[in-house]
Amino acid sequence: MLVMVSGPLTAESEGAEREKLERINRASWDARLEIAFVLACTLLAEWAVLPLFGRSRAAFAVPVFTALGFMLLSHRRRGETARELGFRLDNFPCALLLLTPPMLVCAASLYAGGRLLWGAGTPRFVAGPGLAVALFWLFLWGLLQQYALQAFINRRARELWGPGARSVLFVALVFALLHAPNLWLMLATFAGGLLWAWAYQRAPNLFALGLSHCLMTVALVSSVPNSLLHGMRVGAGYFR
Repeated sequence: MLVMVSGPLTAESEGAEREKLERINRASWDARLEIAFVLACTLLAEWAVLPLFGRSRAAFAVPVFTALGFMLLSHRRRGETARELGFRLDNFPCALLLLTPPMLVCAASLYAGGRLLWGAGTPRFVAGPGLAVALFWLFLWGLLQQYALQAFINRRARELWGPGARSVLFVALVFALLHAPNLWLMLATFAGGLLWAWAYQRAPNLFALGLSHCLMTVALVSSVPNSLLHGMRVGAGYFR
């Protein structure tokens, strides 16, 4: 009687295990394809749209909004809420606490390096009526980048490799790749990508990351000459 009972249970257990593995494999392939699609849209905008259409905002918006729409549909299909993605305030202090010490070290290093290598530095943000507006738009731009990088790329990378060093490194490499061939920006975004991906996995808050992105951009452009940053241009626009 024991043999008769154990047979069906074992077969059922093996079937459940196979189904579980199939779901994991499907999810892994979904994550790979989703990452590839968003990267392809972004690289298309940087390397193909700019040479063909110049500064046409309408042409540039096509691949950008295609990627954005795809990410939103992906979130909806997976049931990912805005709070899960990092649009929240409850963990904002925790995220800032993680980000502030390395940000201070990086900002001090940039300032010291700027003074040592290029004299008094190259401040480009001057106090005035337009400063608050410029910082606001810079924050929104950083928030949008962090949404795509963390709420999408980071989350999908964690599906492939789990939280930790591999997924954090992958996010940083992707962020640097998207700023090619601007060497200074690639170095800066790789370092920033490591910090922001690491912080997001511990306290997912996109508002804190957007603020950090904004402040570190100010520190970078105020310390490194524009001739080396090439006007923050990337992709095909770098060669103009």
